[in-house]
Amino acid sequence: MSENRKAYFNYEILETFEAGIELKGFEVKAIKSGKASLVGAFALIRGEEAWITNMSVSPYQPKNTPPEYDPNRTRRLLLNKKEIGYIAGKMKSDRLTLVPIKLYNKGGRVKVLLGLARGKRQYEKRAKIQKREVKQSLRRTLKTRG
Repeated sequence: MSENRKAYFNYEILETFEAGIELKGFEVKAIKSGKASLVGAFALIRGEEAWITNMSVSPYQPKNTPPEYDPNRTRRLLLNKKEIGYIAGKMKSDRLTLVPIKLYNKGGRVKVLLGLARGKRQYEKRAKIQKREVKQSLRRTLKTRG
């Protein structure tokens, strides 16, 4: 449904968790029709609750949406207390970030795949780009000769 491709480029994903999201009915319809974006979204833990911020959900039917609706509002993530405690501990001790990777439909419910991630350094990103470009040029030369 919706994927955060930049997450794999900017972060090294160490562990993943599946979480539900507390949504309103018209938001569910909008997400199922592909009107959601995870670009720039991040998850955080406040107290004993997990939240996702900056996830944009455009209205399914703009004229039927309540006038006070905010598409980028903070939404609660549905994780159990053990998972939240484990994630909070990892984030504090190992200096990790909780990044939403993918938004999908599972059994009629909307789920988000969260990743415990460590930020990549600039030189790691450059090395990945260089490796990809070398692969592309090699593929091109083999294609033209073959």
